[in-house]
This record gives sequence, C-alpha cells and structure tokens, in this order.
Amino acid sequence: MSRRLIVEAGGLLRDMAADLREHQDIFHAGFVADAQREYAEAALTSALITRAPLPTADELGVEWAPYLNGLGESIGELRRYVLDRMRLGKFDQCETLLSDMDEIYALLITLDYPDAITGNLRRTTDAARGILEKTRGDLTVGVSQARLNAALERVQERFDRVTGF
Repeated sequence: MSRRLIVEAGGLLRDMAADLREHQDIFHAGFVADAQREYAEAALTSALITRAPLPTADELGVEWAPYLNGLGESIGELRRYVLDRMRLGKFDQCETLLSDMDEIYALLITLDYPDAITGNLRRTTDAARGILEKTRGDLTVGVSQARLNAALERVQERFDRVTGF
C-alpha cells in the first residue's frame, strides 16, 4: 500500500472516530477496531519493509488492542513480501525481515492479558508463530537452493572451459 493511501486511511479513521464520539456503543461494537487493526497492519508493514521507524499506536491514532493485532498480522504480510523477493532471487532483505518477524513474535508472546482486553491477541500470536516458522523453513530452503544453483553454475562454467564448449 502506498504511503499516500496509508495517510488517507488514517484521516478517514480519525473522521470516523470524531463522527462516533457521541455514539460510543457503535464505536466499541468492533467495526472501528477492525478498521484500526487493518490500518495499523498496513502502516506497520510499510514501515518494516521500508526500514522506517515503527509508528506508535498514538501516532497512528488507534487503540492498543487493534495496534498489537495489526502488528501480529503484519507477519503474514511480511511473509508474502519475503516469498515475492525469493521468487525474484532477491534474498538481500529477507533475513532482516525474518528477524523483524521474530522480534514481533517475541514481543507478542510476552503480552498475557485476557482476550477481552487484547481483542483476541493470543489467537493472532498463535497464527503468527505458524507463519514465522513456515517462512523460516521456506527461506532456509530458498537460500540453500540459490547457493546450490550458483555452485552448479560455477561447475558448469569450469566444465565448459575445460572441454572447450
């Protein structure tokens, strides 16, 4: 998602919060939290990929439960980004993003509060663990395969030189 769209989404969220200021029953029905979570996920994923500082919940104007769930769900988006980079043979940023995913997971598992307070963060954290481990395995295989391919190309080049092909 482009930076411009993320900023626009933040403005729309602030407008919605202002419109619902006198209707807290609607504000806390779950729709706003879902929108805040998606917005936080997009902003945090963008920051991680571009290596920008992570915005805080206050900077994004979202509550903490949606922010933390958005952070957890950013692991899935980072996985997709890593897999796309791997398909292109660009492994340069993959290890860094895997490390970021590890750090996010390490943070989330320390938050042991009731699901009613965290918006089911435990479920998000459990899903993140599976995504993280699968990404670690895929990246390990991808890097190993790329190294093997490079070694085979070097052997082929030497063979071609020796045989004159």
